[in-house]
Amino acid sequence: MPRSKTATKILTIAEAHIGEAYVLGARAPLSNSRWKGPWDCAEFASWCLYQSSGIIYGAEPDTDPMLADAYTGFWAKHATRDDAKISIDEALRIAGALLLRVPQTDRTGHIAISDGKGGTIEAHSSKRGVIATTAADRRWDYGVLVPGLDYNMADSPVAYEPPIDIIRVTRVLMRGPRVKKIQKALSDLGYATGRIDGIYGPQTAHAVTLFQNDRGLVADGEVGPVTLQALGLG
Repeated sequence: MPRSKTATKILTIAEAHIGEAYVLGARAPLSNSRWKGPWDCAEFASWCLYQSSGIIYGAEPDTDPMLADAYTGFWAKHATRDDAKISIDEALRIAGALLLRVPQTDRTGHIAISDGKGGTIEAHSSKRGVIATTAADRRWDYGVLVPGLDYNMADSPVAYEPPIDIIRVTRVLMRGPRVKKIQKALSDLGYATGRIDGIYGPQTAHAVTLFQNDRGLVADGEVGPVTLQALGLG
């Protein structure tokens, strides 16, 4: 198994798996170099990292590649522990950096590998599988640089405008007529949101996650431009 500490090796390995299947919650044994999926986003990121460097990160226990289970929450935990967070603007310019959306309570997050040019390679969704795509028009919390890897940052900045007005579960719950429209659209499609009360709580977010998974979108329970469009509200 290669043990190069150059972050760009992650991209080389990830590219070889474009087109393979995505299954939410799938497990990928880090030590199995022949694994061809299915993947979920965290397992894909941690597996590519381990195959390129021998480093277990974003997975626990972090001492045994056979037992390690990757999760976006572990990625957030380890990045905080190691002071490994960087800005989104920086991550977009660093090949092999990670772009992380931290999971909310009872919700999934998402993670992607930056290609250093504004693009990503990621285990995206049940419909699209592992793909090369773009980081634009999507919400990310921060980038991550895994300790022990060598990174290089591109000289030129990458244009990135974070999407505004993402509807999601927050400490003070979002509410209003737009949330009610989302709830009604979901209910009309057969997804239970509870009362159509205009409050974006955990039950509505769960209905959104189910809808996203069925439609092959990133199933994170957040309503941004792509999910609004799929609901016919964009």
